[in-house]
Amino acid sequence: MEPAHIVTDRLDIGMLLDSDVDAFVEAWKDPLIRRWTNVPSPGTREQAAHFIHHFCPEGWREDTNYLFGVRVRDSGELVGPMGIFGLSWVGRSERMASLGCWTLAAHRGKGYTAEAIRAIAGWAFTELRLDRIESVGEVANRGSLACAVKVGFTHEGTLRSRIIQDGVRRDAWMASLLPQDLGLEPSMPYVGEHETLV
Repeated sequence: MEPAHIVTDRLDIGMLLDSDVDAFVEAWKDPLIRRWTNVPSPGTREQAAHFIHHFCPEGWREDTNYLFGVRVRDSGELVGPMGIFGLSWVGRSERMASLGCWTLAAHRGKGYTAEAIRAIAGWAFTELRLDRIESVGEVANRGSLACAVKVGFTHEGTLRSRIIQDGVRRDAWMASLLPQDLGLEPSMPYVGEHETLV
């Protein structure tokens, strides 16, 4: 698939650029980003360049992962990376994938992350025809869960020993977003817990 380009009221969402390499290196030093996400260690410029120039384009080329760079439209500043992951054969056949991201410290608390999630999820539901997007975070990472719920995700519960962080298995929350949560049509009929298919 060719990389997509999405524009919202405040954001320009497209490919990560060579100019983002240094921003990644600095972001990977952020204690909160290191605490709540799996980023490379030690987080060198070479690792950042490989992620931007190889891992991201390969995901688009192979139709397995779709990584975006989220930017402020007015300034062009990078807010952070965001992507749809896990469209292997199983994910594609079940029409489901995961969403992952981190946000640079200077752009937290402005609503940019929620705005980008909404836009990328809408793209994934319409262009990839997904019927479920999952978000998983360590149970103590309440900020990320609150952001997901703000967008429309439903908190579904706790998954034991789901995440590995710094060599330790940890419990995680699970949240999901369906096309219907954004007012979009699913690709196939859905029967919920209290419904029957007529």
